[in-house]
Amino acid sequence: MRGEDRQQASMISYVSPEQRVPADHPLRAIRALVNEVLAALSGRFDELYSHTGRPSIAPEYLLRATLLQAFFTVRSERQLMEQIDYNLLFRWFVGLSMDDTVWDASTFSKNRDRLLEADVAHEFLATLLLLPKVKRLLSSDHFSVDGTLLKAWASMKSFRPKDGSGDPPADGRNGERNFRREKRSNKTHESTTDPDAKLYRKGDGQESRLCFMGHVLMENRNGIAVAGDVTRATGTAERETALDLIDRHRSGKRRITVGGDKGFDVEGFVQALRERKVTPHIAVDGHLTKTGKRRKTAVDGRTLRHVGYDISQRCRKRIEEVFGWIKTTGGVAQVKVRGLAKVQAIFTFAILAYNLVRIPKLLAAPT
Repeated sequence: MRGEDRQQASMISYVSPEQRVPADHPLRAIRALVNEVLAALSGRFDELYSHTGRPSIAPEYLLRATLLQAFFTVRSERQLMEQIDYNLLFRWFVGLSMDDTVWDASTFSKNRDRLLEADVAHEFLATLLLLPKVKRLLSSDHFSVDGTLLKAWASMKSFRPKDGSGDPPADGRNGERNFRREKRSNKTHESTTDPDAKLYRKGDGQESRLCFMGHVLMENRNGIAVAGDVTRATGTAERETALDLIDRHRSGKRRITVGGDKGFDVEGFVQALRERKVTPHIAVDGHLTKTGKRRKTAVDGRTLRHVGYDISQRCRKRIEEVFGWIKTTGGVAQVKVRGLAKVQAIFTFAILAYNLVRIPKLLAAPT
C-alpha cells in the first residue's frame, strides 16, 4: 500500500536530539572529552565574566560551536548559525534543545572573540593534554617542530607605503592597482587592512604574499600537537618560536630530542638546543654553495650516527599531517580574522580540533 505524502508537520515531538544521534557516532567520544575539559575550566570562566548584568552566551556553547566550525569546515559564522538552527547533530553537540533560539551571527562572533582574547584557546589545549587518559598517549622525551605559512585576510592592494605616498587603487568595487617597478618591503610598506600581516615568500621563485607564520610542537609517539603559536612572518621566526615552544612545554631538566627539517640546521639554533639539554635531531642541510663547496652542517657526527636520529627523522614528517588537516579541514590556510591575537586563537583552536579528532581513535585502539 502506498504511503501518504503528508505536508503538515507534527506540532509536538517526543524525540530529543540525544536520541537522534547514533550511539557509535564519532562526535559522541569527542563531546565527552570536550565536556570533561570544559568542566575543569568552569572556574576560569567564572573569573572572566561579571556577576551582574544580563547573561551572555554561555562560554561552553561558544567553544563547542567553534569546534564544530573546524570539524565540518564551516566557512563563516553566519553559515555556522544556520547549521546549528536546522541541523540536529549540531544542536546536540552545542547543547541546545529543539526549541532553543539560535544566536545572531554578529552576537556570536563578538562573544566568541571576547572569550578567545582571554587566551582560553591555549588553556583549553593545555587542560586537554593534562587529562590522565590523554597524558598516557604522549611522549615526554621525543618531539618534532615545524612551521607553515598562513595567508592573511588582506589583499596585496592594501600593502601601501607607510608614509602615505603611492597611488590608491582605482575606483570601483575591486579597483586595479599597478605594482610594476615599485619596490616593496616590510620596512617601507604595511597592509592598511591588517598591519600585523607581513610580506613573505617561502623560497626563490615563489610568490610573495601577506601572511602569518604558524608553528607546531608535536610529540613523536602518536603525532599529537602539544603546543602551537602564530607569529609575524620573518626569516628567523621559525627557529625563535621553536625554542619558545620547547621552553613553554618542557617540564623538568630531563634530556629530550627535537626533530626538524633543514631550515633548522643553523649553528645558533643547534647551540641553543644543546644549552637547553635538547638533542638536535635536525635534518642535514648539505646543499652546494655558489662556490661549489658543500655546506657544513651544524649537527655533529655523533648525533647523526645514533639510531634514534633516523627514527626522529621518520616521525617528524607526521607534523605535515597536522598542518594538512588544520589548513584544509580546519580552514586556516587563509585565516578569516585580522590581527595577530585573533589569528593565534583561531590557529590554536584548529590544533585543538585536530587533537580531538585523533585522541578518541587512539583511546579506542587496542593496547
